[in-house]
Amino acid sequence: MYTTLPDPDHQAGFYADVPIKRALAWVVDAILIAIMTMVVVPFTLFLSLFFLPLLYLTISFLYRTISLARHSATPGMRLMAIEFRDRTGAKFDPGTAFLHTLGYTLTISTLLPQLLSMGLMLTTARGQGLTDLVLGTVAINKPARI
Repeated sequence: MYTTLPDPDHQAGFYADVPIKRALAWVVDAILIAIMTMVVVPFTLFLSLFFLPLLYLTISFLYRTISLARHSATPGMRLMAIEFRDRTGAKFDPGTAFLHTLGYTLTISTLLPQLLSMGLMLTTARGQGLTDLVLGTVAINKPARI
């Protein structure tokens, strides 16, 4: 199934510390999204305060989809030197970025899938969350350029 992805037993370096890096990247991304949300609010004449969670969710969805489509990583992930790969080992295309973001958004919308996803990241050989398992994607340490 994952014939072109790094093997977690023979190439463990690709997966070393990825769950903690993903958590730290998530914090960085959440802060950046919150800042972007605060910047947008005045441009709506503060009317967006009435639907602030929806505005945050929309900005988060666009932020994640665009950054994953362009770099196969969010800015937080790039800071932590990790990136996503699809089941063939390729970087994300726009469709995969959209599907991954949609899966992520659905997963974090309720507690049980969110806890399940975090548990999977800590216990699976490739550190895959729920959305990763469904799509066959992985987060890996970014390979060094030669």
